[in-house]
Amino acid sequence: MLPSYFVIAAVIIGSVGGLWYLISTIRGNVKPNRVSFLLWSIPPLIAFAAEIQKGVGIQSLMTFIVGFIPLMIFLASFVNKKAEWKLTKFDFLCGAFSLLGLILWFVTKEGNIAILLSIAADGLAAVPTIVKAYRYPETEIAWPWLADSINGLLTLLTVTDWTLAYYGFPLYVFFANLIIYVFSQFNIGKKFAAYV
Repeated sequence: MLPSYFVIAAVIIGSVGGLWYLISTIRGNVKPNRVSFLLWSIPPLIAFAAEIQKGVGIQSLMTFIVGFIPLMIFLASFVNKKAEWKLTKFDFLCGAFSLLGLILWFVTKEGNIAILLSIAADGLAAVPTIVKAYRYPETEIAWPWLADSINGLLTLLTVTDWTLAYYGFPLYVFFANLIIYVFSQFNIGKKFAAYV
């Protein structure tokens, strides 16, 4: 295992990618899915509070930053109208299920359930962006997603207490961002469509 201070390096790597995506949003170079980014901000911030309640230390910083930066990107998407991505019924359906997960957590008020439901809500919020990266990779910049994936991986490598409170959100962040990175970097959807 890596020393816990590596979480700070992980957060810096993820933040650099997130800030680049934020600037690219303001410039209109990327078109973030507003449903995803709004709902990506809420579950991690709830999970962050639950992690603090469960005594998770410095690893909870990763969870905070993966909620705070999407909130900033969501707000930035209103600054540049060219950055807007057309929302579909599918986006709103995923958003509704994501909100349902948050409501269920609110009803239970248990830390591990909050973390699990926050991961589920965040994952459902990711689906529209995963689909967009698969179908329209040109609307994304790939490397910030890789930076966030590295953020999750490095945080995982600092975990010494292998309970859900410590590893749940970093593991999810690692895989979700890696999928978006691969789809947007390697044009998987366009390549697959060429063979079908």
